[in-house]
Amino acid sequence: MSDRQRVHVIDDDEAMRDSLAFLLGAASLDVTGHASAEGFLEELPDTPPGCVVTDARMPGLSGIDLLLRLQEIDDTLPVIVITGHSDVPMAVKALKAGAFDFIEKPFDDSKMIQTVRDALAYRSDAERRKHSREAAAGLIEALTARERQVFDGLVAGRPNKVIAHDLGISARTVEIYRANVMSKLDASSLSDVVRIAFVARGPDL
Repeated sequence: MSDRQRVHVIDDDEAMRDSLAFLLGAASLDVTGHASAEGFLEELPDTPPGCVVTDARMPGLSGIDLLLRLQEIDDTLPVIVITGHSDVPMAVKALKAGAFDFIEKPFDDSKMIQTVRDALAYRSDAERRKHSREAAAGLIEALTARERQVFDGLVAGRPNKVIAHDLGISARTVEIYRANVMSKLDASSLSDVVRIAFVARGPDL
């Protein structure tokens, strides 16, 4: 598995950290252990993670504190929070803070492995969505100001004549700009144009 899919296990309890790393490693997952949240954050720029598995209660920066910090750095990064305490309020706090999942110790090995695999799949999907969004946004940004106005009109479902009226130009000129837009976006149909807008901007066009 590549560095982009590395699992980072963070726990100040060395025995627990090594045990979990061994479990995930035996499941053919690429694992790195960290004794503290602070240590992990220092290494983060040089080690792109696939997901994080962190103990909730640690000296210094807690697992919840780390979760909140990572939400600011990369909100697509799945964080699985584990704890040895049956603490419902903490579970609720972790999930509200954006945790991918919250698992109590002692945990079922198969459940932990599956949860990590689910988190890695989520990460991969999030990265693909991000890359697609950036590519679509780049195509739109390459349009001239007037082409962008025609593009916005097309996405809004307005006919050429209406766009022409709104912009104070002829329908023939709109057709020319429309052709330019289709060419720059590599779109073969109006549905392609709308799809690119949807990917770049999300559902709230």
